[in-house]
Amino acid sequence: MTVSSSARRGARLLALGLIAVTLPACATVTRGTSQQFTVETTPDGARVSTSNGFQCDATPCTFRMARKDGFRVTVSKDGYVTQTHDIDSAYSGNGAAGMAGNLLLGGVVGGVVDANSGAMKDLRPNPLVVTLLTPAQHEAAARAEAEAARQATSTSAQ
Repeated sequence: MTVSSSARRGARLLALGLIAVTLPACATVTRGTSQQFTVETTPDGARVSTSNGFQCDATPCTFRMARKDGFRVTVSKDGYVTQTHDIDSAYSGNGAAGMAGNLLLGGVVGGVVDANSGAMKDLRPNPLVVTLLTPAQHEAAARAEAEAARQATSTSAQ
C-alpha cells in the first residue's frame, strides 16, 4: 500500500506542478498581448499611418495593435492640416487585476511574462478621435491660443 500511496502522492504533486506552470501570466492569458485600436476623424475619410507600419486609406479604421509599445499616428486628408498624435502604452486597471492574480497564485514567472509581453497595458487614447482643421481654421486656432497665452502672461505679471 505504501507504494501505491507514494505513487498517488507523486501523481498529485506532478499534477499540481503542471497546473502551477499554466497559471502564471494571468493577464497574458485573459487580456492578450494586443488590442483593437480605432482612429475616428471629423470629417471621415482621412488617411492614417502609424510609426509601426499600419495604415488605412479612409477613417474610421481599426487596427489590431500590440499593447506593449506606444507609437505615433499621422492623420491626413486633402484640404486639411496633417496631424500627428502620440499613442501611449500605459498600465491599466485590468492589467493590474491580472498581475494581482499572478501574485495571489504565486506566479512570479507569470508577473514577469505579463510585464514583458505588454498584457498589463492599454493603448491610450483609444479610440483616437481627431477633428481635422483647414489651414484657415488651424491659423485662427493658433492665433487664439497665442492671444490666450499673452493674456495669461500679462495677468500673472500684474
